[in-house]
Amino acid sequence: MRYTGTVVRGIRTPVITSGDDLVSIVLDSILRASKGEKFDLKDGDIIGITEAVVSISQRNYVTADEVAIDVKKKFPVKEIALVHPILSRNRFSLILESIAKVYDKVHILLSYPADEVGNHLMDPDKMYDLGLNPYSDSFGETKYRNLFGEEVKHRFTGVDYVKYYKSLGDENIKIYFSNDPKFILKYTKNVLACDIHTRERTKKILKENGGEIVYGLDDICNRKTSKRGYNKEYGLLGSNKVSENKLKLFPRDGNEFVLEVQKRFKKETGKDVEV
Repeated sequence: MRYTGTVVRGIRTPVITSGDDLVSIVLDSILRASKGEKFDLKDGDIIGITEAVVSISQRNYVTADEVAIDVKKKFPVKEIALVHPILSRNRFSLILESIAKVYDKVHILLSYPADEVGNHLMDPDKMYDLGLNPYSDSFGETKYRNLFGEEVKHRFTGVDYVKYYKSLGDENIKIYFSNDPKFILKYTKNVLACDIHTRERTKKILKENGGEIVYGLDDICNRKTSKRGYNKEYGLLGSNKVSENKLKLFPRDGNEFVLEVQKRFKKETGKDVEV
């Protein structure tokens, strides 16, 4: 008879580096922990492996220059727009910096009052009091500053995201605010959709309303190559900054990795685990 419910253990592993056999590391680390701390593995046990170490072991990195080269191949023009990025500096800043280096003009369309994951560009109560309608109103930075002030800091990070992202270019970045992706087509027909869950709809809307070159972040760095990292399914989606000029991509071949971990545990322990 069991007297406890779910038990969670953090398993200590060696430092994981590029090229490591992560399947063997996971297996060996859990078996050592099981033996050393006297707990048994059971059918249905769940093994969670953070995506970061999977990418690290796969050497799944791209540099800022490699991002710029791939974007330029897909957008062989002088002007580009980025639509509805999330505001996380860790996820978007190096992508923008890479792109701003190789285009004369970069237009950024931000959703408001917040990005897709809830980072606010303005106080939603003040937006309501000012009579702004996020479903129909589109405007530029001048109106944004007139309405909300010369400095609009994020409540928790203390960052004015509009100022910060403009600072990543050489006075070649323009910022606009709208939840309608069609608004950006007034400025350029070359658009990189940077949203996540709504990206297919965004690309469809842009193409149907005059967009000439339209891709998403999932289309950048998605080609298989031995020269740099890549993710065939997600491209730059899920990437994050790991140094001043390098991004770690979302791990590739996740299903194959999970199945191999399950297979090795079944072989070594006879247990059917979930990964």
